[in-house]
Amino acid sequence: MMVSQGSATTRALILGGTSDANRLADATARAGIDAVYSYAGRTQSPVGQSLPIRTGGFGGVTGLIAFIRAEQITHVIDATHPFAAEMSRHAVAACAALKIPLIALERAPWTRVEGDRWIEVDNIDTAVAALPETPARVFLAIGRQHLAPFAAKPQHGYTLRFVDPPDGKLPLPDPDIIVSRGPFTLEGDLELMRTRNIAWVVARNSGGAGARAKIDAARALGLPVVMIARPALPERRRVESVEEVLAWLGHDARLGA
Repeated sequence: MMVSQGSATTRALILGGTSDANRLADATARAGIDAVYSYAGRTQSPVGQSLPIRTGGFGGVTGLIAFIRAEQITHVIDATHPFAAEMSRHAVAACAALKIPLIALERAPWTRVEGDRWIEVDNIDTAVAALPETPARVFLAIGRQHLAPFAAKPQHGYTLRFVDPPDGKLPLPDPDIIVSRGPFTLEGDLELMRTRNIAWVVARNSGGAGARAKIDAARALGLPVVMIARPALPERRRVESVEEVLAWLGHDARLGA
């Protein structure tokens, strides 16, 4: 079904690339809501969607504004990764300029619980500084965009986990690369850390269940975790569930597809 608010028909833009965004895309399609799903294009084999897909950057705020106008978008849902700060800031600016509504589907961050040995830092540079000088095996669970600063401590053995195989030389010396797509399990990450003799974990506070296994595994093994805080973003409306987004779009999730 098409969803209308007054005399206007809703056409949504989902800024995606996360498991939450994928669930939202499925629910939106089942509800019959007209929508477009946008991938940043960093993953070689993205998950297929039941919505029309566009891939790649928009070209900054100006390009995003042009796309929204050309596609007659009425609502924007930012369901990007919590650390995709530039895209989130561009969405806020574009929607403000066009005076169209924006909502963020954003999972809650992880919080420290008993047994966690977190060293909480503000950014990548302070995460590098938090690692010891003595050589250690480090599980660097931060994606491929932010590896270069860790070359400042080449004495460590770094284990990396990517969705796709790297397409070029990485900036770290002889890294141990795992190619695997989540969600991951506690048992699997316990085995990973034990067999590779991991002594430190570096992670971004992404939140959610799909990437949490490494945090639970580190707690179970008593390992220190350098936890990178989320970037500061402009004020915007934020929810944590697909149902809340559907309600915001004018669809009662209780009615089903």
